[in-house]
Amino acid sequence: MMRKNSMLRKYMLSILLFLLFETVAITLWLVKDNLFYLLNFSYIGGCIALGTALFTVGKSYARHFVQLAVGSYMLLYLGIISCENMQIEGFWYYLFLGVFEAATIHYAVAKIFGPLLFGRGWCGYACWTAMVLDFLPYRQPQKPRVKKLGMLRYVMFALSLALVSGLFLLRVANLEEIMFRMFLVGNALYYIAGIALAFVFRDNRAFCKYLCPVTVFLKPMSYFSLLRVHCDESKCVHCGKCLQVCPMNVEVSKESRRRKNGTECILCYECTKACPTKALR
Repeated sequence: MMRKNSMLRKYMLSILLFLLFETVAITLWLVKDNLFYLLNFSYIGGCIALGTALFTVGKSYARHFVQLAVGSYMLLYLGIISCENMQIEGFWYYLFLGVFEAATIHYAVAKIFGPLLFGRGWCGYACWTAMVLDFLPYRQPQKPRVKKLGMLRYVMFALSLALVSGLFLLRVANLEEIMFRMFLVGNALYYIAGIALAFVFRDNRAFCKYLCPVTVFLKPMSYFSLLRVHCDESKCVHCGKCLQVCPMNVEVSKESRRRKNGTECILCYECTKACPTKALR
């Protein structure tokens, strides 16, 4: 009995995450009367639960497993095969249509309300752009963060809204086809820009820090995230190893939610592995 209780506690996070996604899956299936939502969110929840379980037992590939399993599914099946624009332009498109489907549900769950629970977990475990960028050679930033360039993502956010708004105001025909083509072209441009920025700044996550418009949705709610890296400041020796390995330049050596770049944390937990005094958890 004690062994079973110990195992249950060990994998509690994985179990809770799976149950959360199952709740969303069953709720949307019943409300929308569409089996797709049950299968979709069950698959994503299962991948995330398995990935966190692999992380719990110390598998170094755990996060990349989730990235590939979820990111590839969303890009190839939901995006390309199902012809859905899953980028931010798709969210604006369905929102303006007044349709609570596809991208609007995806953004509500993963990028608007979800961050209250798992912060920027989307960026670390499901983003199909970061899925590729994380395999580039600069996992640990080689140059200091250029703070002023972060304003570019707000420009990208505004441009995406202006673009889709303009298409609606001009009553452009064949909008659905245009949105799908925008998804294909947009992803290609994201990959090109992301890879170029990674080599220019010697930082795999430069695109996330400077250009990605989705972060405008993610940052506010991430401040209140339930899941976050905690620091026992009494154990911290201020060696700086956590900051050296952090792909997002988060000052995790402080427990405060106001820590520098705190809303940028992607929950990769590389800092907890690097901490010599086990001050981070």
